[in-house]
Amino acid sequence: MMSSSKTRVLSGMRSTGKLHLGNYVGALDNWVRMQDEFDCFFFIADWHALTTDYADTSRLGENSVEVLLDWLAAGLDPEKCVMFIQSHVPAHAELHLLLSMITPLGWLERVPTYKEQKENILEKDLGTYGFLGYPVLQAADILIYKADVVPVGEDQVAHVELTREIARRFNSFYAGEKKHVFPEPAAKLTPAPRLPGTDGRKMSKSYGNAILLTDAEPVVRLKLKTMVTDPARIRRTDPGNPDVCPVGDLHKIFSGKETIEKVYEGCRSAGIGCIECKSWAADSLVKILNPMQERRKKYEENPGLAWDILDAGSKRAREIAGATMGDVRSSMKLDYKRNDKS
Repeated sequence: MMSSSKTRVLSGMRSTGKLHLGNYVGALDNWVRMQDEFDCFFFIADWHALTTDYADTSRLGENSVEVLLDWLAAGLDPEKCVMFIQSHVPAHAELHLLLSMITPLGWLERVPTYKEQKENILEKDLGTYGFLGYPVLQAADILIYKADVVPVGEDQVAHVELTREIARRFNSFYAGEKKHVFPEPAAKLTPAPRLPGTDGRKMSKSYGNAILLTDAEPVVRLKLKTMVTDPARIRRTDPGNPDVCPVGDLHKIFSGKETIEKVYEGCRSAGIGCIECKSWAADSLVKILNPMQERRKKYEENPGLAWDILDAGSKRAREIAGATMGDVRSSMKLDYKRNDKS
């Protein structure tokens, strides 16, 4: 299915349920392109979801499948990449445990997103070992497949750098005469345009401002009708500026050149109103979402197909992870066995 000579890529998404346009623009669209060029492993990070949502696990399985359905709808192909669920490859947990033994506490406390999330997610108790140590689990996710490249946005570069440091420290302790046990993965920056939600903030389900990949056309149009626009354009006769308008941002990402030109000319001259502009944006979104939703139906109507893909992907992932753990146990001298011989 995949050539071992290709550069190996590893990335994942947490089990948060149905995905939105921000997930598509920020990662998924890039993954679809990468699967033709790289040896790609994409996993559904259900254990990572527990770092903040540990109190209620009732929807974890359902949410994991919803993520996969959106991946398939967007164009990920099981013939071109490996898709699997993190918890279905227990070696992730074993490597996480071993790496946690050598990771200094100070390395974890300095991770930027650790402080940021503790300050912003106030409704949950994040004073747990699992939350502090989730970057070590991320490192295990990457290193267990000896990934060469990890596609990330700028806010995740620190996590890849920490993975490199952990790999370096492991190699210094245990590589022996080998050059290394783990290669140091490189962060592949995947700049993504800022995608605003309907309230102008970054699109996020937690903000209630997201357009889901599964939203039907009437829902998309209704959500866009409520979307904030250029705050300086108060009356229909006032000229606007698409460069400071969240709807203008949507056009720049999803609309064609001809539509964008009409938006700039009409908005700046007050030749069009915001309602018309939003309608054009909805047209562009529907053209992208409709084909995805058609592909998704195939798997929604036959969930067994989706599980077959996950089972096959998890089996392949376990094979790779098992070989890596063999190297790890050997290098750490943890492969000892009973020997009754004198």
